[in-house]
Amino acid sequence: MKRKTLTICMTVMSLSWGFSGVANAEDATHQYTFGLMLSAMTPYFATIKSGAEAEAKKLGVQLLVEDGNNNSTTQSNQIDTLIARKVNLLLINPTDAKALVPAVEKANAAHIPVIYIDRKADGGHAIAYFASDNKQAGAQACQYIAHKLHGHGNLFMLLGISGASATNERTAGCASVLKSYPNIKVVARQSGGFSREGGLTVMRDVLIANPHLNAVYSENGEMAIGAMRAAEAAGRLKGLTIAMIGSGSVGETRLVKEGKIALSVAQQPAVMGALGVQAGYSYLSTGTVFVPVPLHMDLAPSH
Repeated sequence: MKRKTLTICMTVMSLSWGFSGVANAEDATHQYTFGLMLSAMTPYFATIKSGAEAEAKKLGVQLLVEDGNNNSTTQSNQIDTLIARKVNLLLINPTDAKALVPAVEKANAAHIPVIYIDRKADGGHAIAYFASDNKQAGAQACQYIAHKLHGHGNLFMLLGISGASATNERTAGCASVLKSYPNIKVVARQSGGFSREGGLTVMRDVLIANPHLNAVYSENGEMAIGAMRAAEAAGRLKGLTIAMIGSGSVGETRLVKEGKIALSVAQQPAVMGALGVQAGYSYLSTGTVFVPVPLHMDLAPSH
């Protein structure tokens, strides 16, 4: 297969998904088959899927999509299956940064290039990595909380799936800010599993244990919505600052505009999916290229 050097051009017009040197479908002499390995099929990851599918259609790429159901064994087995099918490239959104290393190494041994989407594994080789700057996102959300609390108050950190690179990086970003605010007390750190139900369940317990909770930092939008609903049901939403790392979805944006969620540091999942397919079609021969997908903030009117 002929390899081209990928020129990456991320600008404020990033939604055009512009790369120089990317071939059109009609220029292809061969139809490629890519595997898109998603850790789960939440609304966020479904948006990555939609972006990838749209770009694959443009380029004439056959895209095989797998749902890992947040299970590393399931995802590893799915990768083994696609290696056996001799796909041309794997776009992987790892369920667990460490657990997926052997699967990535198997793909490397089979000479199947790997691109990481939104998250990465701790080992193996990838030719590209497309994600938001997760550490920056965590820092922005917690800096906002610190500002709203005037440096004093009780905070609940609603974390993602343990072991996921996005969780590790977002938590590190938040922690880097909080160390400058010794009077902000983290009353609980719990995982909501990146799910709405998980966020609701753990938030109920945290509200009972902490009658004077001031703020919630959530590492994704689904958990934030669950936490918001728990607080609303308990009559505790008023005066509670919820800041999340979101997807920019219509539902999340509406909750910010209504003031039920104070801040969304919004990612661009459709762009990640599209860029991954584009990069896979015309990829670099060596090295891993990391292009941060720009973030933007959706701020409630009263905040």
